[in-house]
Amino acid sequence: MKKLIVLATLALSPVFSAQEMVDKPVQSYQTAQYQAKKKAFVDKLLAKMTLDEKIGQLNLPTSGDFTTGQAQSSDIGKKVEQGLVGGLFNIKGADKIKAVQKVAIEKSRLKIPLIFGMDVIHGYETTFPIPLGLAASWDMNLVQQSARVAAREAASDGINWTFSPMVDISREPRWGRVSEGSGEDPYLGSEIARNMVYGYQGKDLSLNNTILACVKHFALYGASEAGRDYNTVDMSHVRMFNEYFPPYKAAVDAGVASVMASFNEVDGVPATANKWLQTDVLRKMWNFKGFVVTDYTGINEMVDHGLGDIQHVSALALKAGIDMDMVGEGFLTTLKKSLAEGKVTQAEIDTATRRILEAKYDLGLFEDPYRYGDARWAAKEVYNMENRTVARNVAAQSMVLLKNDRQVLPLKKSGTVAVIGPLVNNSMNMGGTWSVATKHGSSVSLMQGLQENYGKEVRFISAKGANIDYDAKLEEIYAAHGKKTDRDSRSKEALLKEAVEVANKADVIVLAIGESAEMSGESSSRTEITIPQSQVELLNELKKTGKPIAMVLFTGRPLALTNVKDTPDAILNAWFAGSEAGSAIADVLFGKVNPSGKLPMTFPRSLGQVPIYYNAKNTGRPLDQKLVEKCEYQRFRSNYMDECNTPLYSFGYGLSYTKFNYSDISISNANPKGNQTIQASVTITNTGDYDGAEVVQLYIRDMVGSITRPVKELKGFQKIFLKKGESRKVTFDVTPEHLKFYNGDLKYDWEPGEFDIMIGTNSDEVKHSKINWSK
Repeated sequence: MKKLIVLATLALSPVFSAQEMVDKPVQSYQTAQYQAKKKAFVDKLLAKMTLDEKIGQLNLPTSGDFTTGQAQSSDIGKKVEQGLVGGLFNIKGADKIKAVQKVAIEKSRLKIPLIFGMDVIHGYETTFPIPLGLAASWDMNLVQQSARVAAREAASDGINWTFSPMVDISREPRWGRVSEGSGEDPYLGSEIARNMVYGYQGKDLSLNNTILACVKHFALYGASEAGRDYNTVDMSHVRMFNEYFPPYKAAVDAGVASVMASFNEVDGVPATANKWLQTDVLRKMWNFKGFVVTDYTGINEMVDHGLGDIQHVSALALKAGIDMDMVGEGFLTTLKKSLAEGKVTQAEIDTATRRILEAKYDLGLFEDPYRYGDARWAAKEVYNMENRTVARNVAAQSMVLLKNDRQVLPLKKSGTVAVIGPLVNNSMNMGGTWSVATKHGSSVSLMQGLQENYGKEVRFISAKGANIDYDAKLEEIYAAHGKKTDRDSRSKEALLKEAVEVANKADVIVLAIGESAEMSGESSSRTEITIPQSQVELLNELKKTGKPIAMVLFTGRPLALTNVKDTPDAILNAWFAGSEAGSAIADVLFGKVNPSGKLPMTFPRSLGQVPIYYNAKNTGRPLDQKLVEKCEYQRFRSNYMDECNTPLYSFGYGLSYTKFNYSDISISNANPKGNQTIQASVTITNTGDYDGAEVVQLYIRDMVGSITRPVKELKGFQKIFLKKGESRKVTFDVTPEHLKFYNGDLKYDWEPGEFDIMIGTNSDEVKHSKINWSK
């Protein structure tokens, strides 16, 4: 299926060669000879280890980021010396990490090196768009490139393990962690999952500029009830395998080195103690060979789930297939007792220990425990101009043009532009959520990006106009992790008055509104997914000036924009674009980059439609399509009395400054048989006034199945670049692999019959062609 993706990178200054792209699993370098040598080494080491030392390898505490001098004297340092720690996370800096590693190598009995982890989620110090924004690029070259840059920076600073990628499918925009994932679709999510793994791990983990990836959260975390973080999940196995499991499996197939268990329950058993999930599916069905780590205190939290005391739940986790305990120390404090009481076996402890040691062997740490991290290397690698140039390009490609009436965008490079909004001058929020290594104050704000890149040609004037929210207490919550919202103490009337005065002096208004960075992310669930009223009123007041308004939307989730979409002339969804956010936004606003992003997640009209997603199933009483299009109500059909069935912006939606025309679909064989390959083709023509990129999307519908099937499923995409007036034939190879699904018996196969082949610019605007495929 990889051949269905054509990668088109519109780089401002490419620094990532095609030769570096990885297109095969990382295990490919592990020959039979290598595996035998690794087994012999680990066998010999295990034979030397005491029970305490084995259990110690399963312990992953957080460091608290102590100073270099505290490496040995701290409580963590003493445990490292005693062989009671397998790895650390949340420690930053090559010198600090080396100091701790030195304790393990020089002070512990067996000199077993530590692994060092960090949440390198969308970049290290050079920060890329939040993962949901990165997914909007639909460009696997850029996805892999971002992970490769992150791996190099992190490795140079001593990190050799990242808790990424997060591949949880979610159709729930109330859940703040949608910002960390790739959206609602299993096919797109799978492509991104494997390319993130390739980017982090490369072809050879023993190289000191590659790091262990960790796919998370296994499994189903994105389906939390009511969009409330850490909440219950309950779904059928058919749905799990067809809609939620594919990205996890794609990461495993790509050779991901580790997996993180999720907080939620599956079939009534928390994932951390779910043997069916961690052993039967992950290891037996998918042949996963790496190690499994809990999420933060995941074992301890099973006590509150109601599964028993800390000793009991720790034993459950080990027996389920968990290898490493993050922070909780349930393994460290109870497994020895559980072994003596027969509640766990020596073989189970040895197996978990073996998996941790094998990962360290693959990293080359037994050969050279100090191979990762060097202050001189980090000084050259981390946050350098080359990496920032990549980040700027990736950010620009991630932005989605939602509206552009009267061709307000791109802006003219002349006159006066009023730049208004609560985040216009706020660099602290540009990196978005889960950017733990970022130097947020160094990120480029919107105003800075405009001034530095276009200030010689355009006069920029600014005003805040409004606070993020009228509610000061809420805004204080939104300013988590030091990402201040710079709340203005002036009255709303004074802020609005200043904004209107500034707007009246300008030719056009750039209005930057939406969420602040920590209004999405972990523990950031919202019951309302609209723009706060303080900012809506600002938009409405500026509309009265009669000036053209280009709205830049900051968001980490799909928002219900129905109450604001008609007010501005243009809407550019910038997500949270990272270190170079301001410059990237400026590039798009002024047309240096023609936006080509497409939504990886549906934007609803209202909260009441949630969950809403493109690959839904028909009911037995579907609303007539003509009524769907007209947004008309029909009793005794599946629809709302007070709202349309359709979304505000569909999956795959995104405009360009130019126009693309699609021909009808040409099918090479309308009656294929067996394992034949057919070609589905369209001709795309750039009929507008700008050169630009388009994501051509292939969807397929299985018209009749042994179980009910979705109305359409993404099965391929190609990102192409066309000059003004240029045409190109785009062809997708379609095989029975694209027709397969898990049936009622959880057998993965395809069924003969009629299929609707669809190709288009988004999930709603497609051309159709029917085929009949026989076995």
